[in-house]
Amino acid sequence: MTQQRPRHAPVPEKPTLDGLEQVWVARWEQEGTYRFDRSKTREQIYSIDTPPPTVSGSLHVGHVFSYTHTDTIARFQRMRGREVFYPMGWDDNGLPTERRVQNHFGVRCDPSVPYERDFTPPARPDPKRQVPISRGNFIELCERLTAEDEKAFEELWRRLGLSVDWSMTYATIDRDARAASQRAFLRNLARGEAYLAEAPTLWDVTFRTAVAQAELEDRDWPGAFHRVSFYGEQGPIWIETTRPELIPACVALVAHPDDPRYQPLFGTSVLTPLFGVEVPVLAHHLAEPDKGSGIAMICTFGDLTDVTWWRELGLPTRPVIGRDGRLLPEPPEGVEAEPYKELAGKTVHSARERIVELLRESGDLDGDPRPVQRTVKFYEKGDRPLEIVTTRQWYIRNGGRDAALRERLLARGSELRWHPPHMRVRYDNWVRGLAGDWLISRQRFFGVPFPVWYPLDASGEPDHTRPLLPPEERLPVDPSSQVPDGYTEDQRGKPGGFTGDPDVMDTWATSSLSPEIAGGWERDSDLFERVFPMDLRPQAHEIIRTWLFSTVVRAHLEFGELPWADVAISGWILDPDRKKMSKSKGNVTTPLGLLEEYGSDAVRYWAAGGRPGTDTAFDTGQIKVGRRLAIKILNASKFVLGFPAVDGEVTEPLDTSMLAALADVVEEATRAFEGYDYTRALEAAERFFWSFCDDYLELVKARAYESGAAAASAHAALRLALDVLLRLFAPFLPFVTEEVWSWWRSGSVHRAAWPSALPSALPSAGRDAWPPGGRGAGDPAVLAVASEVLRRIRKAKSEARLSMRAEVSRLTVSGPEPGLVRLAQDDLCGAGNVEEFVLHDGPELAVEVTLVEDR
Repeated sequence: MTQQRPRHAPVPEKPTLDGLEQVWVARWEQEGTYRFDRSKTREQIYSIDTPPPTVSGSLHVGHVFSYTHTDTIARFQRMRGREVFYPMGWDDNGLPTERRVQNHFGVRCDPSVPYERDFTPPARPDPKRQVPISRGNFIELCERLTAEDEKAFEELWRRLGLSVDWSMTYATIDRDARAASQRAFLRNLARGEAYLAEAPTLWDVTFRTAVAQAELEDRDWPGAFHRVSFYGEQGPIWIETTRPELIPACVALVAHPDDPRYQPLFGTSVLTPLFGVEVPVLAHHLAEPDKGSGIAMICTFGDLTDVTWWRELGLPTRPVIGRDGRLLPEPPEGVEAEPYKELAGKTVHSARERIVELLRESGDLDGDPRPVQRTVKFYEKGDRPLEIVTTRQWYIRNGGRDAALRERLLARGSELRWHPPHMRVRYDNWVRGLAGDWLISRQRFFGVPFPVWYPLDASGEPDHTRPLLPPEERLPVDPSSQVPDGYTEDQRGKPGGFTGDPDVMDTWATSSLSPEIAGGWERDSDLFERVFPMDLRPQAHEIIRTWLFSTVVRAHLEFGELPWADVAISGWILDPDRKKMSKSKGNVTTPLGLLEEYGSDAVRYWAAGGRPGTDTAFDTGQIKVGRRLAIKILNASKFVLGFPAVDGEVTEPLDTSMLAALADVVEEATRAFEGYDYTRALEAAERFFWSFCDDYLELVKARAYESGAAAASAHAALRLALDVLLRLFAPFLPFVTEEVWSWWRSGSVHRAAWPSALPSALPSAGRDAWPPGGRGAGDPAVLAVASEVLRRIRKAKSEARLSMRAEVSRLTVSGPEPGLVRLAQDDLCGAGNVEEFVLHDGPELAVEVTLVEDR
């Protein structure tokens, strides 16, 4: 059990960072420091659409990096007097969870296997020999493992100091999320925004699921051009293709309409090699005259260009590739069994090898294949090129085929406040480049099921034109285990009965509703009215096209407005080779060891140094700098609090000058935070703090150890500065600032007010002139020039290899504003151990130091 200390514990003899996380995490939870007060009005609330991290293993420093950025903003807004709605979500559905469960337990989902009550996974899992289990058992294992991962994630987030209200977590597969996702889908369907269509679909043959445009990656892939002859009335027509295995899927040849070589062939027909199928020769502007022989075969389907040609030219389909990535066992319509049977059931690679042999034997292959590197579409999580398979899928309209909707969504992007502003270009480019609507169905198991059943006709075939839908009050539903109204379970799968939609929603179809799920849409109307639309969406730049855009789409369709006002975009964490850190690449650094070695504040300091939207290299050197800063805060605070607390006013020029400089820092940090530039806010506070420690503390030290009004002024200024500095650093270094705050203040620094630019301890004359309008008391220049003179005194002593306490027999200073130096004369003499002080006018600051040994 964590040892609880009372507030106002005495200043430790030897302050340390060790153990602060354990103490304050427990105290914050016990005292409800970050508990959301839902009695506040919408105007008083600042709500954050927190990114739900994917729960599929462990967090890495990239997560620490971006979530720290969000937390600094949350803490700033809380100190500004806003009640911060800051929930944490877990994105635990979808493919990453399934893969982790398969590898962790050594199982794979097979919906044909019956459910086994009290199923126990293999004692020694073998990922290469996975045990087939029912969908129900598989989902139970997914829920079991994600629960363990979520607990570990929460412990790490707490240790990092995220000021989340941990009573308000959600998961993208929990009951509330399923209900919200299904409700939004049913409403999209009712308004005609969601639809079911059979169409060419990008398909990952490894995971056997459809893939959306936003999940694609272009990768270089080795291939070879094969020069193959088709038969026309005037003789052979040579085409060059990297996919000869698709010849039985050929439905036309195509060339550019302006290509004189093929203009005489347009409108005629040719025969395919080996199969003798008659196909037309057509013209289309996407054909490339300078690529290969300038004429190409259109197959259904080899790539996305084939899909465009097929759609725009109104061609038939001859599919040959199945969902498993093998050639279908039966030839497509119009293709004879001979020689198709030579290819049936083979993988794409094996079929390609066999058809090349057949083409060579028939004399239809000219020469040897010519190797080439080509760009191929991949699923971002896959390792095999995607195929295009004709399937029935669910879509949501997103402007990809509707110019008017696309323009409305572009307008939404312009309404958002982007931080940094240039990130809006990525949004605009994505929306303008959409080639189709959003495919939201996946052929997986652990996800939100579509709340749809289909009636079966007399022959047992589903009628997809008459979907059976549940009322919203029944949500969430699982069509695989529940029945539609008016049916019984014994009618499942039988003629005249029903069948459930077997697919689940794409993980983005649920994550795109994170503001609605977290805010209690249609579940807690009182909460929803207080937090939606939200204030902030923080996220990484690479998912602007997925999470950000899809969330805008859902809010626009459902509410006719944006889901938030501001978006703060973070960059990537790069490894030493300047490559993005990711678990899939195996180049990540896990954060727990860093937190244990350096402390959470040090790691947060490094993270906060990453500017909005900028990729940042992982650097333990900066973490060490952060630890030194935290230690310095402890030691400087101990020094300041070693002087008596006084109620007196700040009267001495050097003290008022220091507070004037601090007021400028407060103003700069405030403006930076208001613009979501947390890095600049930290830099401003840190820059002043080191000057405060290195210069002001040294200048004021001698006077502070004395008695009288001048010493009281120093004591008041020191405590006031410490109070402000702790609050400036609190969003970044929550543990050390809370620790020092507890030595002398009540409550939590994280519920204290953000500092204002008007120090109340200034005398009335100083306050009236604040910010300083003249030269003198309350002018930051007094401290600045005094600090520069002190640095030159130190340099002279250092070059003479003398102690910093060595005596200066004479200090001669000249400059354009000697009055500023005169205001700090006594403090300079005390700090520099100066016997005689001489001051002159001069064109620029000049300092002559005569040391005792120089006489």
